[in-house]
Amino acid sequence: MQSSTTLLQDEPVSIQQLECYRERGYTNEDLLPKPQKKRNMSALNFCTLWMQSVHNIPNYAAVGAFLLMGYSPMLIMLGIMLGAVLTAIVMAANGVVGSKYGIPFSMHLRATYGKSGAQLPGFLRGVVAAICWYGIQTYIGAKALEILVGKIWPGFLTFGSNIPLVGKNMPIIVAFLLFWLLNLAIGLGGGGALNKLTVVLSPLIYVVFGCMSAWAISGAGGLMAIMQYHPAVQSPTHYGLGLFMMMVVNSVLGVWAAPAVSIADFTQNAKSTIAQVKGQIASFLLSYALFAFTSVVILVGGSIIYKQTITDVLVIINKWDNLAAIAVATILLLLTTVCTNATGNIVPAAYQLTALLPRFVNYKRGVIVAAVISTVLMPWKFMANITGFLNLIGMLLGPIAGVLLADYYIVKHCKIDLDQLYYDTKDSTCVTSTYAGTNWKSYIATIFGLIFALSGQLIPAVAPLTQISWIVGCVAGFVMQILLSKLPTLPKLPKSEKSKN
Repeated sequence: MQSSTTLLQDEPVSIQQLECYRERGYTNEDLLPKPQKKRNMSALNFCTLWMQSVHNIPNYAAVGAFLLMGYSPMLIMLGIMLGAVLTAIVMAANGVVGSKYGIPFSMHLRATYGKSGAQLPGFLRGVVAAICWYGIQTYIGAKALEILVGKIWPGFLTFGSNIPLVGKNMPIIVAFLLFWLLNLAIGLGGGGALNKLTVVLSPLIYVVFGCMSAWAISGAGGLMAIMQYHPAVQSPTHYGLGLFMMMVVNSVLGVWAAPAVSIADFTQNAKSTIAQVKGQIASFLLSYALFAFTSVVILVGGSIIYKQTITDVLVIINKWDNLAAIAVATILLLLTTVCTNATGNIVPAAYQLTALLPRFVNYKRGVIVAAVISTVLMPWKFMANITGFLNLIGMLLGPIAGVLLADYYIVKHCKIDLDQLYYDTKDSTCVTSTYAGTNWKSYIATIFGLIFALSGQLIPAVAPLTQISWIVGCVAGFVMQILLSKLPTLPKLPKSEKSKN
């Protein structure tokens, strides 16, 4: 059994190794391991990176949805914290591959699925999940921007009403375009722009939401009144307490399902593995402890103050009569949505498009392509069933996360051979590389996890599993990957020998 020190010991790539990999055909710099001199993310950078991402509009909407189920605010807070602990563990553990070897997510996938096999899970994460989420987050932010501009300039809400075909849709079109351009600019700026923005943004968020919590507690008649609140639920759910808590935990994991899979795209920039582990764990535990408290207090306090059940933080903000306060709170929410979009969707989508089409796409081109596709997919259509969309993402990505974790820690014993991973693409005899072709065991384990996650929709007797799709898929994929690894693997033959048979 390896000690924790050995597990976290970095193996930085040398300049000579990088030159060797380039000569082997890896000319796209985004696919190469990051040398130590280019790794600039400290524990503090990771801490601020995620801390501001928690306070976004979709997260508040999820808390509001759980309040409508009729359970107490305290239980929701507890479920959120349990989810945060598990998310922190998954993010830090899956991030070790990136920080230890400096490789991006696309190469992490190749290490588990093989070069050819990496394309499908990479497509699911980088194209399906990331680009769809990219569009949804942009649309959600555009709706908030539309409301803010409407408060400052009421005429904006009727702008374009006399234009045929467009009519009253013009305000949201303009808001979407503006917010789309902001997301694009942050994405093109890459990690450097994100680091600078998050360092400034994180403390401001907690000051503003701290003030909002104080306002809610004061207006609701004290913290005890908030903790004892039970909304009037028209259609109460019949989930037992255990399943309800797992649903809350699953929702937190589901929100981070995509970044948890492709976290190597960020941890490859870590100064050390210890830095990313400490930074990510501290970030999630601290940020979610504050978020669990502030989100529940603000939503419940607002509901009590305005004497109606409110599940959208923007509704509360826009009921205020202080324009300056509305502007500050909404702008901060918009900026956190941008950062969340960049870290969870824009950056991974760009890197994965680079991996899928290395001859034609680099990082910046990938950002532009992802931005355009996200709009073509019409994200406002997904908003009609956002809960169903989240479950779908959990079903797709949970098994991949489980397979990646099992393969690295149990099957490979925390060891990846970079020389084999970056094999010579011009040498036909190198198809015998451990990481060439397709690792069918990983594929089967992933499909098994996906079937398990989908089972709740196919078999009525296990329907509740649909509500915890990420957990079910991840555990099933993890276990199956370990079991399949015990089976013998047929040796790969060079092409010259295959042709003789």
